[in-house]
Amino acid sequence: MPVYTYRREDGSTFDFRQSFSDAPLSVDPETGQQVVRVVHNAGIIFKGSGFYINDSKSSSKQSLKGGNGKTDTTKSTGDKSAAKPANGDAKATPAASD
Repeated sequence: MPVYTYRREDGSTFDFRQSFSDAPLSVDPETGQQVVRVVHNAGIIFKGSGFYINDSKSSSKQSLKGGNGKTDTTKSTGDKSAAKPANGDAKATPAASD
């Protein structure tokens, strides 16, 4: 049976265990004050398979990486002469960006 939170007229709250099918309380059984049921937010976390990409942040990141969760580590076999310094130095300095 769920526990519901009620707020009294004076602002204090109390918890009351009652069935789903029971009507909400209108009067506190202990003090006789008018009460109102307090509605709380429910926390929902979408984990596991069977959810759409936009349901879970981690699965949308995975789809951007290629769908398998791994980044592409293969290197292209293009012209590698551009990566070597032209003057024969072992160190290459990065070009200044404007």
